[in-house]
Amino acid sequence: MMDAVIIDDEEHCVASLRRLLLPYQDSVRLVGTFATVDEAVMGIGTRQPDIVFMDVQLGESGTAFDVLNALGAVAFNLIFTTAYDQYAVQAFRFAALDYLLKPIAVGDFANAMNRVFQRNEQQQLSVRVAALLDNLSGADKPKKMGLPTADGYEFVDVSEVVHCRSDVNYTHIFTVSGQKYTVSKTLKHFEELLGGYHFFRIHHSHLINLDYVVKYVRGKGGAVVLANGVTLEVSSRRKDEFLARLKMK
Repeated sequence: MMDAVIIDDEEHCVASLRRLLLPYQDSVRLVGTFATVDEAVMGIGTRQPDIVFMDVQLGESGTAFDVLNALGAVAFNLIFTTAYDQYAVQAFRFAALDYLLKPIAVGDFANAMNRVFQRNEQQQLSVRVAALLDNLSGADKPKKMGLPTADGYEFVDVSEVVHCRSDVNYTHIFTVSGQKYTVSKTLKHFEELLGGYHFFRIHHSHLINLDYVVKYVRGKGGAVVLANGVTLEVSSRRKDEFLARLKMK
């Protein structure tokens, strides 16, 4: 049996999570609900839950991030719940942390619980939470992104990524230091994740960091030479948009 707590300052949201937990009552026991930062810190300390559902905004008392800062180490499965907040969601995705958007869909909740039962969510959780808090510390955009690997997560500075290459349902990520990471996510995932940065998809197989373009070679679509010495083809249908983005850089 796993113990769970809910941290949310809105009663109807707590009631919704209670209902969503009903099908799991043989394996998950709700042992507390808390509405403020202080209550949450104390409640987690005394109840020692296995699962924490935590809303991002906790009224005037603060935020989920205040709770995490106060706790330090994280020894439980953590699932954020939030009304859509583009910046918070972006931060969760970069830190490879689980979150549920309100109103919470049954299917999304089931997927999150399946990940908990498979014990994937606790893997390097303290490191991922530290990356989240670092990304939120005064920067207008996350600085690091978590890459799931066979034995955990690697955290890479976004500014050090030179290019990403598609390999069916995998993506190879190359950094300026010469590191290569292979991740079981599509290139489309990284195109969306890095959309707010200086990245551009020049080809169905290539997403590049425009900051590392050192040369453009003319041709039907042309080609780019990157700072790591790699030359990549530019799709003819993406050529005009690419050159326009390059001038804006």
